[in-house]
Amino acid sequence: MLKSRLSSVAGLVLLAGCVSGPAAAETATERATAHFDAIAQGRLAAVTAAYTEASTFQWVGGPLDGVYTGKAAIAEVWRKFTGAQGPLDVEVMNIAENANPKGATVTADVKFLGKKTIPVRYVLTYRGDALVSEIWQIDPKLGQY
Repeated sequence: MLKSRLSSVAGLVLLAGCVSGPAAAETATERATAHFDAIAQGRLAAVTAAYTEASTFQWVGGPLDGVYTGKAAIAEVWRKFTGAQGPLDVEVMNIAENANPKGATVTADVKFLGKKTIPVRYVLTYRGDALVSEIWQIDPKLGQY
């Protein structure tokens, strides 16, 4: 009888550990989608959380066109963008993830909808939890292919 109770207690402890343990790691696609949502909502801390001092951001087209390196420089670009645009709606289409043990790349067609529609071809590269490379390509033909 004692063995049965100990076995049951051990089983409950094991089950509790499984339930309360860390959640499954986010996929790069989930991180990218959360990134797009944070941009649309103007949540700068969330937008910039995954950058490192070595991260690069290629903004291709539009008034913020340029290459930005490092968390502070990238955060400043996002501050300018979100300040000028205000809250946006976001549409994510054709999202795809390619991954191997060294990292993951997510590509997507993203439309930010607000004062005007901003069509973007997006390419994000993650190594672990870090967003190491980001390309924001203004694409006026987005959705017309």
